[in-house]
Amino acid sequence: MLVIPAIDIFGGRCVRLTQGDYDNPTVYAEDPLEVIDRFVAAGAKRVHVVDLDAARGSASNRDVIARMLGRSNVQVQVAGGVRSEEAVARLLESGAQWVVMATAAVRDPHLFERCAFGQPQRILAALDVRDDKAAVGGWLDTDPVALKALVGRWADLPLGGVILTCIDRDGMMSGPDLPTLARVSKMTRHELQYSGGIASMDDAHRAIAAGAHAVILGKALYEGRVTLEQALAT
Repeated sequence: MLVIPAIDIFGGRCVRLTQGDYDNPTVYAEDPLEVIDRFVAAGAKRVHVVDLDAARGSASNRDVIARMLGRSNVQVQVAGGVRSEEAVARLLESGAQWVVMATAAVRDPHLFERCAFGQPQRILAALDVRDDKAAVGGWLDTDPVALKALVGRWADLPLGGVILTCIDRDGMMSGPDLPTLARVSKMTRHELQYSGGIASMDDAHRAIAAGAHAVILGKALYEGRVTLEQALAT
């Protein structure tokens, strides 16, 4: 099982949102660099970093993320507001191992294809799902495209994988959305990461059994429900 700890950055701080609600973030650390260092010390080889300000187009935490990417002993996948070839190139040149595209993957298929073919195996498609629709714009809006049709558009692209986030479960620690996960796993040939609702290692194992190749852990780590050392030893 590949376990990937998550660091969400909002206003320069490490936070977690509940169901994508920007109005009520929970702050877990003033300095995200301390968090990534803690994760690396616990044995993490890969970290998921999200720029929440960039995701909704209100600001950017690129300076903080650039310093995080300087940690040479961990691979980082960066998400949030990546909506141009230039943004992809900048992050990869700064040291990101993978770049996550969400809104562009849904609403700008030509751009997404250019990025995928231009950076093979370095682009991850984010499938953020709310009410069985793809969420975009930092989860503030949804797109009417059918999930199967959307995932089908990605089938022949040289992606590094797909990240499924079930927004209604995000930050709730109510367990993963196994029916949606199982359904999406049958739609894609790409490696599938799952995020949303995982509160225990039992939840993580159920997500893997339902079709995920990796799980992204957030609030469960910050609230002490799971230790990263325990998760990585599984």
